Amino acid sequence: MTVSLLWFRRDLRTCDHPALQAAVDAGTSVLPVFVLDPRLLAPDRPRSRRLVASVRALADSLDGCLVVRTGDPVEVIPGLAREVGAERVHVTRETTPFGRRRDAAVASALSTDGRRLITTGTPYAAEPGLVVTQSGEPYRVFTPFARAWRAHGSPPPVPPPRRVTWFDGDVGGVALPGGSAIGADGDGAGELAARQKWIDFLADGRLGGYDRDRDRPDLDATSRMSIPLKYGEIHPRTLLADVASHPEGGTSGAATFVTELAWREFYADVLWHRPDSAWQDLRPELTDLAYDSAPESDRLVEAWREGRTGYPLVDAGMRQLLAEGWMHNRLRMVTASFLTKDLHVWWPIGARHFLDHLLDGDIASNNHGWQWVAGTGTDAAPYFRVFNPVRQARRFDPAGDYVRRWVPELAHVAGAAVHEPWLHGNGYVNGYPRRVVNHDDERREALARYELVRR
Repeated sequence: MTVSLLWFRRDLRTCDHPALQAAVDAGTSVLPVFVLDPRLLAPDRPRSRRLVASVRALADSLDGCLVVRTGDPVEVIPGLAREVGAERVHVTRETTPFGRRRDAAVASALSTDGRRLITTGTPYAAEPGLVVTQSGEPYRVFTPFARAWRAHGSPPPVPPPRRVTWFDGDVGGVALPGGSAIGADGDGAGELAARQKWIDFLADGRLGGYDRDRDRPDLDATSRMSIPLKYGEIHPRTLLADVASHPEGGTSGAATFVTELAWREFYADVLWHRPDSAWQDLRPELTDLAYDSAPESDRLVEAWREGRTGYPLVDAGMRQLLAEGWMHNRLRMVTASFLTKDLHVWWPIGARHFLDHLLDGDIASNNHGWQWVAGTGTDAAPYFRVFNPVRQARRFDPAGDYVRRWVPELAHVAGAAVHEPWLHGNGYVNGYPRRVVNHDDERREALARYELVRR
């Protein structure tokens, strides 16, 4: 029997894995491989440690068949294919700018001696680039994209292969780096842990109330599936199919959950069509917007990164990010607005910090989410949206429980009063910092700068 390689990347699972099925259908034995690319791994980054934990879980599920190698995939994958005589390398199609460039280089290297890179499926329910307008143009705004995306639909989940003939030859590899396989919420990494997390979410009634409670960081109301989706421990097709068949699948909560998945698909589609938007403004209208410069902005950015802005909700979110490698989505918007609108800092500075610390850091969702808040992205008229950190806190953390959890200096302040320590005589007795800026003043300044570039 001939052999094929199955190169795992953002698809660290065996269920609902079209590329694995394609390798099995080819009638070959399958050699699973993962490449530890030094360009994507930094030992001090939470995301790198979480990736290794997920690969370790995959290796355990494959009973030792997974081969791990270190280096540039452009050299490693063709070299391994030659070593075992594999004519085909099966992968899940990559959609990010970096991944597309890398895969093109690997395909070219394989072709020099007659080998092929075969792509099947993507990390998304609808492949980026497929959902377009009637004139064939990409969607620029979310709502019409979401309608078309729902109408387009997606294939049903691919059942796991009944039988896989794993390659049993003697192929050397490297040991995975050590470290914990624990995720941000204490659950283990890997496909089985992801599936259990999802089952628990569906079983405890959070789906039906998702539209009502998803914006409450003080509640355990979200699915936390962004991390498993990031590493491909579960596929969005599986989530969509399970929601559709669930007793609460017809509720407004379920519809809202599907809409959140659509946002992930939309941002991947935007990046597919506009790879330059990964780190540049998608909309050119605000190219000349004035941003604050060092050294003053450096001091304020550092206070923002460390959760010392003096605005409790902002600080709670930033401290959660540093402690857990995760942040509630409502807080991602609030903290991003504070950096861009209150501190007048260009969004890539914040986006990079998030990617450095988020376990679910995904360049499409992260960077376009930042642009949506900053006003340079996909929304039609976004710049006037300036999140008021106190109003957001009172609305979404009404009893102050989330803030007290992450800002112990304010644990003694009861109820919603915790959101405005400057109004209370004992607000600063435990060393909580004073406000670095006045929000009302900075909101007016942000809008004034916007008016200057509109003219």
